[in-house]
Amino acid sequence: MPIIEMIPWIAAFTFLLSVIWIVLISWRNGISPMPASGPVRLAVAAEVQRIRGYGNMIEAGSGWGTLGLEVIRRCPGKRLTGIENSGIPLLFSRLLTVLYTRMLPDKSAGAGLHKRVIFKRGDIYSYSYRDADIVLCYLFPGAMGRLAGKFRQELPQGATVISVCFALPDRQPVRIITCEDHLRTKVYVYRY
Repeated sequence: MPIIEMIPWIAAFTFLLSVIWIVLISWRNGISPMPASGPVRLAVAAEVQRIRGYGNMIEAGSGWGTLGLEVIRRCPGKRLTGIENSGIPLLFSRLLTVLYTRMLPDKSAGAGLHKRVIFKRGDIYSYSYRDADIVLCYLFPGAMGRLAGKFRQELPQGATVISVCFALPDRQPVRIITCEDHLRTKVYVYRY
């Protein structure tokens, strides 16, 4: 069979392997990477904008990168490190960063964005949050429970945790925002 005729089969096989890989990592993690809706991304960005000054943001479980990129695009002066353990969403978030950098109407904004965001492969449970001014989370209840103690021990005084959908089990939020999406998604804001 000529190579040109094999391309659709190779593409289908690659796609199938990608789906299987995402399913296996999702099963291991207990949740699949889920992009946040537009209204949720805007609500989180608005919360980050309320925090004055420069800051280091860590997105625990950055998935496809849509939440972190929207927030960093709307919040000049902030830097974002996205931590993700699933290879395909991590690759997608890195590619999306390049697209944002090249496609934004204001090229200087795109160049600045590229210098302020990085997506890394890592384990959110072993990653250090000691230098975080802001932590973004769109995880699940089990992950929030596991991270609660780590946040208590590592986050500096004055740090903020912004969690989509799922509350920290051991803290009272300073604010709960109900988003204008069809799920009426809640965003929890915590101060340390």
